Amino acid sequence: MVMPFKRNNISTPLVIKNTMTDQLQARFQEALQYHQRGDLVAAQSLYQEILQAQPNHFDSLHLLGIIAFQTKNFPTAVELIGKAIEIFPNNPAFYSNRGAALQELKQPAEAIQSYDRAIALQPDYADAYYNRGVALQELKLPVEAIESYDRAIALKPDYAEAYCNRGLALQELKQPAEAIESYDRTIALKPDYADAYYNRGNALKELKQPVEAIESYDRAIALKPDYAEAYCNRGVALQELKLPVEAIESYDRAIALKPDYAEAYYNRGVALQELKLPVEAIESYDRAIVAMPDYAEAYSNRGVVLQELKQLPEAIESYDRAITLKPDYAVAYSNRGVALQELEQLSKAIESYDRAIALKPDYAEAHFNKSIALLMDGDFAQGLELYEWRWKKDDFTSPERNFQQPLWLGDNTLTGKTILLHSEQGLGDTIQFCRYTKLVAELGARVILEVEKPLVPLLQEFAGVSELVVKGDSLPPFDYHCPLLSLPLAFKTELHSIPYSNKYLRSNQSKHSYWASKLGSQNKLRVGIVWSGSSVHKNDKNRSIQLADMMQQLPLDCQYVSLQKEVRDIDKSMLHSTSSVLHYGEELHDFADTAALCELMDIIISVDTSVAHLCGAMGKVTWVLLSFSPDWRWLLDRDDSPWYRSIKLYRQHNIGDWDSVLENVANDLNKCKKQNII
Repeated sequence: MVMPFKRNNISTPLVIKNTMTDQLQARFQEALQYHQRGDLVAAQSLYQEILQAQPNHFDSLHLLGIIAFQTKNFPTAVELIGKAIEIFPNNPAFYSNRGAALQELKQPAEAIQSYDRAIALQPDYADAYYNRGVALQELKLPVEAIESYDRAIALKPDYAEAYCNRGLALQELKQPAEAIESYDRTIALKPDYADAYYNRGNALKELKQPVEAIESYDRAIALKPDYAEAYCNRGVALQELKLPVEAIESYDRAIALKPDYAEAYYNRGVALQELKLPVEAIESYDRAIVAMPDYAEAYSNRGVVLQELKQLPEAIESYDRAITLKPDYAVAYSNRGVALQELEQLSKAIESYDRAIALKPDYAEAHFNKSIALLMDGDFAQGLELYEWRWKKDDFTSPERNFQQPLWLGDNTLTGKTILLHSEQGLGDTIQFCRYTKLVAELGARVILEVEKPLVPLLQEFAGVSELVVKGDSLPPFDYHCPLLSLPLAFKTELHSIPYSNKYLRSNQSKHSYWASKLGSQNKLRVGIVWSGSSVHKNDKNRSIQLADMMQQLPLDCQYVSLQKEVRDIDKSMLHSTSSVLHYGEELHDFADTAALCELMDIIISVDTSVAHLCGAMGKVTWVLLSFSPDWRWLLDRDDSPWYRSIKLYRQHNIGDWDSVLENVANDLNKCKKQNII
């Protein structure tokens, strides 16, 4: 949150031309002395006494207006200064101060008229130009504001406040570097100007220089120890440096200084989210909302945390509240759609995405989220086209490849051409979509396939590949390129036309022999198991299971073989303490080893990971355990997969309920044993 500093300069020149008795003149001088000492009550009383004796005494009217301004009684200030102008219409200070009061009443256009009148009467009136600039900024006219500040500075070269607000106007024009130059001029003129350091910190933050921004905030705080806004924005800069703990400390300092500081509570909530402290984050958002009941962003972020906690109806209520407060809140509509999607209410989710897109047509996140809902619903025609919006997302896991060669999406002939097919996202995605390689080759293309290093031995002799390249190595010449997950769009894939759903990968024979020897003779149903995926996957906490929970449900009299290379600390003790699971860990050097080991299994039981895709691509009997709202490729409300004929799906019917899923798996395993399926 950026809180720019602006102020109006109030002019109090004394133009005493009224005919006054000596007694009234003395009373007026006494009133001025009280005013200058800050005793506004005494000054006000004396000005009113003078006006009772001489109602048209414009200086007393004007100065009473100034007192009204100083005590924030702006309507009275406008009225009194206006009366002074009626009596003495040629005093530029009256017009300037009336303009300042009008600005405080949120009437900047009328204020500018008053400043223009002051300038017309006194062309060298620097304060009037300065205040006019402030009013122009309030009207969202930063270019004109800068012109007005420049006129003020030309008339008064040491005008630090004008340089400072000029910097703010430059920031509004997205010129932070130029703004910093203006703040530096401010500081050179007025080294103890805390607000200039603060604004300079904001500009540095815009330039993605958080370290320098923090230094500037620290200077502001040193000059003004109760500067809550500087502590708050300092916290934002610390978050950008991935220091959420330190950021929270800064927010706490801001809140200690300003207990009703809604933005500080909000930013604190964001930092707590980064620390994976959702309950505490919600508490912070709630405090922000108490301080600012119409804080739409706090309601929206609160919804995000509730969604993470799988409190989806409550999350939707929070998004709805945000939208009520801010009807054009595209982000809240998009997040609301995700929550509805997780509840498997796809049509309502799509409606919410459409509202977000209508408000913000270039909103990549909403387009992408809508594509996932459509694909999950089996609408590949629309879904695959919208899925291309993934490249425009800020947080997409695979950055777009900016090749000079054109993207191929099925529109150009490939006869005699070389095309680069390159992997994206996870290893499972590469395994799933490399099936299209053969189709591309059949169009007459020479195919270069670029994949992750662990997959190279598995795909060494893959059908349709002319050259296999490790991702990150230098690339040979090519004419076109296509990401693997764009190939379904290029081939206009529908549910009924998914290619090679039976089997398109096989294990290496020498690897197969090695692992067969390693496992030895078989006298039990041999079951390969995968209970967790990558810990950095954004959906890991929903799709992974602890080994102990899995083994507690599965029947004992099977030979279980771990197909995982990496094991989390929480599962290691279980592996070490049981003889019912064989684990080879580091002996699985790459996916060729994993494929050979999978080939020797009777059944594979896996959560949604790359091994599940590998086994499906090999045509192995595979039981995939799915969370309540799974990845789009598994669709909804079916126990089979159009991508892999050999896969059977076991779905959660309630969020987080793995017990019933594993119970069904155990029952089916027992049936297999009774039927002597080995």
